[in-house]
Amino acid sequence: MKLARFFLTGIFFGIVLTKAEAVSWYRIYEMFQFQSFHMYGIIGTALFTGVLGLQLMKKYKLKDFSGLPITIIDKERGFWRYIIGGTIFGLGWALVGCCPGPIYILLGTGTYAIVVVFIGALLGTYIYGLLKDYLPH
Repeated sequence: MKLARFFLTGIFFGIVLTKAEAVSWYRIYEMFQFQSFHMYGIIGTALFTGVLGLQLMKKYKLKDFSGLPITIIDKERGFWRYIIGGTIFGLGWALVGCCPGPIYILLGTGTYAIVVVFIGALLGTYIYGLLKDYLPH
């Protein structure tokens, strides 16, 4: 039951994203057509919250739920890996109308056609795992 709070937080987050229409295919379509600020506002808020959260974790040297210190490993600087990876991610997002997080939310709302996207995401992750040693990082 120690992890129940994380499960409940995930359910709450799913409800918030659903009510904010962040999992709506139509809202995502509007974003990629540059017709609405709605999704950009949600993404910007998430970015701001993530940056602020990381800075607070570093400043107050917070610990994880096991009591171990949270360490954030610096990444090597790179350009092409972010351009190529971001392009592939964005194309997939535009084609299916959702990013990986909302897949679970859409399954929870009863949108069972998203199972095809879920299987594709798992397959893509598996293929990446097979090829990652051969890809530029």
